[in-house]
Order: sequence, then C-alpha cells, then structure tokens
Amino acid sequence: MISPSFKRKTESRGSECRVCGKKSKLTAESLKICVQCLRERPEDSLPYIREAHAKARSRYGLLTTPPRSPEGILCNICANECRIGNGENSYCGLKRNVNGRLESLTSPKIGILHSYLDSQVTNCCAAWFCPAGTSSGYPEYTYKPGPEYGYYNLAVFFYGCNFDCLFCQNSSHKNFLSGEAVTVEELVEKTRSNRRISCVCFFGGSPEPQLPFALKASRAVLDELPERILRICFEWNGCGNPKLVRKAAELALVSGGNIKFDFKCFDSTLSIALSGVSNERAYENFKMVAQDFYPQRPGLPMLTATTLLVPRYVDSIEVEQIAEFIAGFDPDIPYSLLVFHPDFLMADLSTTSLEQAAECYRSAKKHLKRVNVGNLHLLGMKSMEQFKTKISH
Repeated sequence: MISPSFKRKTESRGSECRVCGKKSKLTAESLKICVQCLRERPEDSLPYIREAHAKARSRYGLLTTPPRSPEGILCNICANECRIGNGENSYCGLKRNVNGRLESLTSPKIGILHSYLDSQVTNCCAAWFCPAGTSSGYPEYTYKPGPEYGYYNLAVFFYGCNFDCLFCQNSSHKNFLSGEAVTVEELVEKTRSNRRISCVCFFGGSPEPQLPFALKASRAVLDELPERILRICFEWNGCGNPKLVRKAAELALVSGGNIKFDFKCFDSTLSIALSGVSNERAYENFKMVAQDFYPQRPGLPMLTATTLLVPRYVDSIEVEQIAEFIAGFDPDIPYSLLVFHPDFLMADLSTTSLEQAAECYRSAKKHLKRVNVGNLHLLGMKSMEQFKTKISH
C-alpha cells in the first residue's frame, strides 16, 4: 500500500508543461506535457513525446521508435510491423537483423519468460466474473461450484513488449537476461506435473512479441492433457497480428478462458504519449473478437477490457469513450477500471484519487452494465461500502 507520507510527497510536486507553460502537480515529470495540450495541441506535443520515450528506452538499449529501414526485414507479429535494417533490433528488443538474417531470442518453440503459481482465486482482472472466481462455467470449465480455492493459475510472464508505457507496472520485462529460455515441452510438463493447475495466463510485458510461442504452448497443453480443465487466458495491450489474435481467441473460447484487452486510453495522441506507439490495432482486434467470438459464449464472457486510471491523464473523458466503444458490441461485456499506483517513470504522480475512480466508474456505467473497479485497497478504503457510497451521489 502507498504510504500517506509518500502520497503527500508526490502530490506536492509539479512539472511545467513544455507546450502551454503551465505548472501543475498533474503533469508528469517524465512527460512534461499536460493532458489538455495532448488533446488540443497534438502537433506541438509530438516532439516532446518522442524525447520522453527516447530517454526512457535509451537506458535499456531499446530503439526509440519501431525501425522503418526500406530494405529491412519485416516482422509482422505485432502492430508495430518493424522493418529491421542490418544491425538493427526490433522495437521490442527480442529480434535483430544479423547480416540480412533475422535472429530472435524467441521462437514458436522457445519463450523468454518466468512462470509461477498463483493460488486461485488470483488477483486477475477477470476474477470477478470468470470460472475461477465465481460459479460460472461449472462443471465444464471449473472444478468447483464457486470460487476455485485449492487450485492454481500458471502465470506466464513474458519478457519484452511492443509498447513503452511510462507508467509500466511490470518494467522488469525490459531486462531480457533475467528471463529463462523455456521450451513448449517444459511448459507442458510443468502443467502436467501439478493437477491443481486449472488455468494458464499469459501476460508480461505483453504476450504479443512472443505470441507464436504462447499459441503453440497453449495448443500443446490442451492436446496433451484433454482430461483436465485448463483455461487459456491472455492479458495484453491487444496490438498483435490479427491472424494470431484470432487463434488466441479460439483457444480461450474452447477452454473456458478469456482475453483481456488493456485499453490505455482512447485519444490517439495521449496513447502515443503514455505508451510510445499507437493503440489503434487494439480497437480493431477487439472489434473482431467481440463480433466473431464473444457471441458464442455470452453467459461466460471470453472477452473483457481494462483501463488503468493514470491520474488526470486517463480521466472520465477517456473512460466514457472506451466504454461507449465496448457497448457498441454488447453492453454486457465486462470492463474493469484499475486504480493506479506510482511506478516506473511516473512515480511522481499520486495514486488515483477516490474522486477520479468514482467519476470514471459513473462514466463507464452510462454505457456498460458490468463495470468493476480493481485495486481499491490502494485508495486506503476499509471496505467496498465506502466506494458504493461515493458513486451513489
């Protein structure tokens, strides 16, 4: 939990916006642009956005922007679609062009990851509606007619990401050397050896750069352990190759799992400012999954979305536009708003305020029936009742 003294310290800071010149504690030091200028003066903001991400990535030896070498080798696993010139790395850092040959730290057979067991019910963003946390899907997709206590989620943390979030909550993914090279067979064996594993969740970083491995491993787990309940889930930014995203959706659908799209924001310039690249593909892929897969299992949702409430950058304006987009497919699709805690290069911001969380919740509920707020403990509230009281006014 964020201590009161830390909150007072961070809330007292302020940065001057390099576009409009106004100083505010709501302007992040790492970005130095206020949300109003990002929305209203995008062209003026872009040079400073690029500068912020160049500084953020240089410490890890990562490219500032996706490479676009005319004669480079195309990688189309994610929406960045890097054209990697000789001697260049991909934006995610996992691939390199060596004398005209694309070499990669990963492959469909080998992943760079760390896996561990999370006791059910986990802190997964889908726990409030999925089989592990509720009675949904029993007995086909869960072992118990209620919370699946006594079982585990095999959490697979991938190193590398196709985004560059300045507020990243799992920035250790940038340290590739900390990851372990794991084969599909080893992941299958780890699942086989523990009959209490009831779901496999791929996250990170984000699964997109290693999606070929995740798909192959998922299919192998399901094929080799057909007698087991093994839900396949993906938590990602959603900007993967549509053909690979479709395959992931098929696996989640048949196994009782779900796919979580992390919608950083709705405004395109704000998305680039916070995450380094466009998130347009995420909305395109969400549309495809919502139209082609969600209707096949509406009673047990296989699709959900989340948004991290970065103080005053990701506000009710962003949340309402996202919620309206989701509701355009089905207002019953679950949507989670996540309370932000200061991390990585946005550690100077405060925790999401109770007022912001309540305002965003009300905005989402205008369009969606199933809205949840996660990480409420970071607000320092003693119970859910305080939040319910707040949003009822």
